[in-house]
Amino acid sequence: MTPAHFAFSSTFLLGLMGLAFHRTHLLSALLCLEGMMLSLFIALSIWTLQLDSTSFSCAPMLLLAFSACEAGAGLALLVATARTHGSDRLKNLNLLQC
Repeated sequence: MTPAHFAFSSTFLLGLMGLAFHRTHLLSALLCLEGMMLSLFIALSIWTLQLDSTSFSCAPMLLLAFSACEAGAGLALLVATARTHGSDRLKNLNLLQC
């Protein structure tokens, strides 16, 4: 495994572990998701550069567009949660109540 592959794998796994084990605030969960998406974007970009293929050249931009949409939807949920519940703590949220 090359150092670049190890760096991107460990970055993705750190984001995944942060999402799994540190779920106190919605903002920290959103930041972990964004870190995972950015590590996937960089790994996919380097992979397409190493292959010298033009057929996969639009895939990193498509992933980046989906990541921006995910970040916008996450921030909208964060604002809506903070307005209705008063905080972004995940333990205070109950999905069965409106």
